Amino acid sequence: MSITAVAANQYKRPSDSEMKKKLTPLQYYVTQEKGTEPAFDNLYWDNEKPGIYVDVVTGEPLFSSLDKFDSKTGWPSFTKPLATDNIELREDKGWFTTRTEVVSKHGQSHLGHVFDDGPPQTGKRFCMNSAALEFIPVDELEKRGYGQYLSLFKQDNSSAKK
Repeated sequence: MSITAVAANQYKRPSDSEMKKKLTPLQYYVTQEKGTEPAFDNLYWDNEKPGIYVDVVTGEPLFSSLDKFDSKTGWPSFTKPLATDNIELREDKGWFTTRTEVVSKHGQSHLGHVFDDGPPQTGKRFCMNSAALEFIPVDELEKRGYGQYLSLFKQDNSSAKK
């Protein structure tokens, strides 16, 4: 089940000076300068709690713990986006190869890359930087304004990670 973004104007990209005040140096480096955080030394690579991941810059919903898997890479990896309307895929010709960069639509934040070596259900591995994400646990979804995603976790509690 895919839920699309609420009103697009709800997620506005702040000015550069606002971002520098709000974000840590690592978050700014990753989201605004297309950086990469260290593998296995980041906030969410091994997070197994149920909830959603949003853009640290704008709060736009991006991924669900229901689609998260251990890719053995040291970064949080997902089989698909939670809200496809909130991401853009771009060609990235760097690191001596061509990859597909994943960017948040409204915040234009660099999130990571998508690869074609994921699990069978989609074959995709959305390999994200924790520094580009904020995790919203299920028990905070309603009070943080993401109540529309609660039904995902109530419909299939057996696959929600604890």
